[in-house]
Amino acid sequence: MKTLLVDDHALFLEGMRSLLTANGFEVAATARNGAEALMQFEMQRPELVLMDLQMPEMDGIETTRQIKKEYPEAKIVMLTAVEDEDSLLAALKAGAEGYLLKEMEPESFLRQLAGLAAGETPLAPGLAGRLLREFQQQRQREEAGGERELTERQTELLRLITRGLTYKEVADRLAIKEVTVKYHVKEILGKLRLANKAQLIAHAYKLGL
Repeated sequence: MKTLLVDDHALFLEGMRSLLTANGFEVAATARNGAEALMQFEMQRPELVLMDLQMPEMDGIETTRQIKKEYPEAKIVMLTAVEDEDSLLAALKAGAEGYLLKEMEPESFLRQLAGLAAGETPLAPGLAGRLLREFQQQRQREEAGGERELTERQTELLRLITRGLTYKEVADRLAIKEVTVKYHVKEILGKLRLANKAQLIAHAYKLGL
């Protein structure tokens, strides 16, 4: 997978480059800040961007927002050393497909990235629970828009996805084909006006699903 690495720490960049290259990723370019990341994305058009959250001048969330504005199909996964609910929510709202911690074990990290290619949402262990708690706190303050737009089957499917099941596992559980699950997910995204699966999971938590 053609990859762009974005981080303001040179040592981390080189370590990440070595890890990814040794495991079949093509590291097309690296960037040390948001402006450089935008330029490299334009030049390389990578399939995946691993984006540092905290950078001077333009942080990872704003850089993600800028890239997704011009290239909504871009796949961006945030990398951070900080487990912060506000940053997690902001990253998903900006369009990030996932949110991983720099302290993760390499095997777990690579497993999460492999899931991205299969349509899964890379989230570091424990962060899904943090999302749930955050949205439970917001639930009484916000309108649960879109809840009635989903069919009973779509709501059931969405519940299973938020529990961490893969598309194949959801298909097996509901006795339908995997392609049908993907079709329903596409329909749900359209109805709720969401951009990707990460935003869908965040929305589901908001609805208490």
